[in-house]
Amino acid sequence: MIIIDRALQARAAAGNPIKVGMIGAGFMGRAIANQIANSVPGMELVAISNRKIDAAKQAYSEAGIEEIQVVATVSELENAIANGKYAVTEDAKLLCRAQGIDALIEVTGAVEFGARIVMEAIAHRKHLIMMNAELDGTIGPILKVYADKAGVILTACDGDQPGVQMNLYRFVKSIGLNPLLCGNIKGLQDPYRNPTTQEGFAKRWGQKPHMVASFADGTKISFEQAIVANATGMKVAKRGMLGYDFNGYVDEMAHIYDFEQLKELGGIVDYVVGAKPGPGVYVLATHDDPKQRHYLNLYKLGEGPLYSFYTPYHLCHFEVPLSVARVVLFGDPVMSPLAGPLVDVVTTAKIDLKAGETLDGIGYYMTYGQCENSDIVQQQNLLPIGLAEGCRLKRDISQDQVLTYEDVELPEGRLCDQLRFEQNTYFAPEKILVAVG
Repeated sequence: MIIIDRALQARAAAGNPIKVGMIGAGFMGRAIANQIANSVPGMELVAISNRKIDAAKQAYSEAGIEEIQVVATVSELENAIANGKYAVTEDAKLLCRAQGIDALIEVTGAVEFGARIVMEAIAHRKHLIMMNAELDGTIGPILKVYADKAGVILTACDGDQPGVQMNLYRFVKSIGLNPLLCGNIKGLQDPYRNPTTQEGFAKRWGQKPHMVASFADGTKISFEQAIVANATGMKVAKRGMLGYDFNGYVDEMAHIYDFEQLKELGGIVDYVVGAKPGPGVYVLATHDDPKQRHYLNLYKLGEGPLYSFYTPYHLCHFEVPLSVARVVLFGDPVMSPLAGPLVDVVTTAKIDLKAGETLDGIGYYMTYGQCENSDIVQQQNLLPIGLAEGCRLKRDISQDQVLTYEDVELPEGRLCDQLRFEQNTYFAPEKILVAVG
């Protein structure tokens, strides 16, 4: 049901636009700024924060906004907003604290910095729309606990493939089917890709090589599917997901999966490489009613037991403002964890690693991420890749070996580690059993 466009038009006609702040002004942040400024009536991007203020200025400039005000305090930011000025700052906490902002878009892709910003925003009761699957897939469940207590919405966004999958999942459920698989269509999967191998592609599209490498090596899709699992109650069929290579159309894949396994697991998240139409998403679902199965066959979805639904595209920044509108106008999160984590993304050696080395970041040279069911992650004390950067190795690690907490020394003083421990404790199996009993 499409109602957001008219709701935004009404806000525009009333001269009461949704006021948005954005944290992060990289490749995707600049695109979001341009989209809001030029294509979304009823919404204004009133402030941008970035660690390098020139990037925040550039985001406005590329959107055709030249008159901007640099602010360094909350009062300066609030005055700018009240007077209809566009503000930029290096201090993201100002956006979290200032009055006059209805919601924040977080577009940093950073775990530690993102954790600090999200907690600050929640403390000041700001709705948060995250374009940060890395943060969400590492400590999203405990962040949502804090958001719920504060009475604000913390959500992933539409446009990114997880949000598009969730829209499709909700649609399929709304017409009476039972989704058993949420899938992501990829064009490439090679865990050994790194910034050097992806430099040419990154330069062509104006992106950062390590970000492009995180897509190619499978880490990004692992985070994306992990947060879909946590929002739907699904799991993975095996470590790393099934990840079939398939060159046909995705609706032909309904016969590839083990229907009984999907039912036994309560549904899975997965991906496919090479299927058409890429780079879209798909949901496989079933129906218990033979009368309805007859109609589904008539409508060319086949005889079942799995029926294929897909969206042939995801439009990233074009749809992010719609996520903001859903939250502010209708209290409708695009996608949030149901409760505790069901799927995590674990650290895996991209190359042979040596004791004493310090791990680099996501999409770099030393590690890649794989999905694993959270109960196994806890049992084996596996190291989430969202926490791996900056860890010092205690021992040698072979290529493709999954790292545990025993293999590393964590950096001191990180909020993300504290929140992860809190998440593990809050959602501990024994606590759940006591609550149920």
